[in-house]
Amino acid sequence: MTTTAHTTSTARTSAAAAAAFWRPAALAAVGAAAATTAVAAVAHAAGVSLAIEGEPIPLAGFAQLTLIFSIIGIVLAAGLRRWAGNPRVAFVRTTVALTALSLVPDAIIDASVDTKLTLMLTHVVAAVIVIPVIASRLVPRRG
Repeated sequence: MTTTAHTTSTARTSAAAAAAFWRPAALAAVGAAAATTAVAAVAHAAGVSLAIEGEPIPLAGFAQLTLIFSIIGIVLAAGLRRWAGNPRVAFVRTTVALTALSLVPDAIIDASVDTKLTLMLTHVVAAVIVIPVIASRLVPRRG
């Protein structure tokens, strides 16, 4: 009977820990998607072209790509949470480096300077929202 109670308690603790990680991460991803879309919409309203090589980027594309790459970051964090000795440090270093690398294509695409800067800004906005939320949920492993 004690074993059953302990197992149930451990399962609840595990479920609570999982929820404490996944829910905020998912909310951060949705918030980042909304924020990047808003940045793009404001820039477009201010006269910035959202076209690359003459092809316009739909506003929904900002939300979609932000969600996709945020999910990749969440999955990365989940893996680091399980296997890294200090997942927070590993996650922050990795995602900051990946964010910096994500700016390279924006810098070299065939688009106006204001378009390039807007695209870069959306990457930074997403990173500033998602990285701290996820990182705050990653704690070093014990033992």
